[in-house]
Amino acid sequence: MQTTFTPEQLETPAIARSNEILRSCVHCGFCTATCPTYQVLGDELDSPRGRIYLIKDMLENERVPDEKTVKHIDRCLSCLACMSTCPSGVHYMHLVDHAREYIEENYDRPLSDRALRWVLSKILPYPMRFRLALAGAKLGRPFARLMPDARLRAMLEMAPDYIPPVSRNDDAQVFPAQGEVRMRVALMTGCAQRALNTDINDATIRLLTRLGCDVVIADGQGCCGALTHHMGKTDESHGTAAKNIRAWMAEVNGKGLDAIVINTSGCGTTVKDYGHMFRTTDLAVDAAVVSDLAMDVSEVVMKLDLPEGSEKQTKVAYHAACSLQHGQQIKTFPKDLLRKAGFTVLEPADAHLCCGSAGTYNLMQPEISKQLKARKVETLEALQPDIIAAGNIGCMMQIGSGTGVPIVHTVELLDWATGGPEPAALSRGPNYDPAIPILR
Repeated sequence: MQTTFTPEQLETPAIARSNEILRSCVHCGFCTATCPTYQVLGDELDSPRGRIYLIKDMLENERVPDEKTVKHIDRCLSCLACMSTCPSGVHYMHLVDHAREYIEENYDRPLSDRALRWVLSKILPYPMRFRLALAGAKLGRPFARLMPDARLRAMLEMAPDYIPPVSRNDDAQVFPAQGEVRMRVALMTGCAQRALNTDINDATIRLLTRLGCDVVIADGQGCCGALTHHMGKTDESHGTAAKNIRAWMAEVNGKGLDAIVINTSGCGTTVKDYGHMFRTTDLAVDAAVVSDLAMDVSEVVMKLDLPEGSEKQTKVAYHAACSLQHGQQIKTFPKDLLRKAGFTVLEPADAHLCCGSAGTYNLMQPEISKQLKARKVETLEALQPDIIAAGNIGCMMQIGSGTGVPIVHTVELLDWATGGPEPAALSRGPNYDPAIPILR
């Protein structure tokens, strides 16, 4: 793609990077075949290729974003399926992130939009605030249909039936390995996950210590910054990300780390990009170190000796989170591990398509999100599984709200198969009989 940025514009690192990305695009349109919003809406401007043209025009001409451009960029899920498909290696993620930052700085959104985005940015990254908001939403859920705004209805409907108690495993501490120490790793405990499902971090700690890891919960770590980063709120996202970098580097420079383990794939994609996000700051070197150490939990477990499990009469439908299969290009590890643990792993049709969660997308674009959820649930239920497994809390909440099949994190199943407790979510399945364990 030909671009016409001026030499003065190209002196700005973000513009220089976007120019590089734009010039790598050859207009082939392969991305349209795997773009969920294009499949649902059928509008070229709701495909990666269409959005690339809008972004190019906006950035080159330094114009104030118009409503049309903002609408189509806001509709992007950042599922990154286009990056898996693109034969030219177009790094769409960096381009759309720049566009969102530009829009945030230059577009005057309607008051209702600004209010919603402000509320989400001030609540979701903070576990205790999020817990209080969930409790309030749970009380208001019976009145969701009376809400005039679809986004407000979505926020109330999102409230889970069960809000777990605070886990003390999130406090700064070290969980020692059982037996010989094979790795020393830091676990990112996250933010929203700490309010929605504390079982995931607990299972991760049990599994990793059982496999020979000292697991460190670093003092000062928290939200990865993804939620605000994808809203274009760069100062906020970089502020929380910087805290993580400093917290983990204190461990690196102390007793050392072999990996930074992340069990929420949306966070993993962002942390692995810290090197790019901070490339022009005084944290550039440390951010690059953190990015290099960041690993999804499945990557770490693949390096360890997961015991071979006996064959089980349990069918697990595996949902591949977009941030894992497209953002991090981790496609086989979770399935390989589940099979090694003895589960029968099933894959749905169109496994490359997004479930519609995408961070805060299901709250800000609820109508499109619901269509994507319905498609995903239909393909998963068609497999008639006993359990659905996924590697991202957002996907779990999204899919779980549309099906009666129990949904758990992959690491919970691996923990269970190697001596840990049965995942609590299984007891809430519609066909669960406590006298007949699912794992046989």
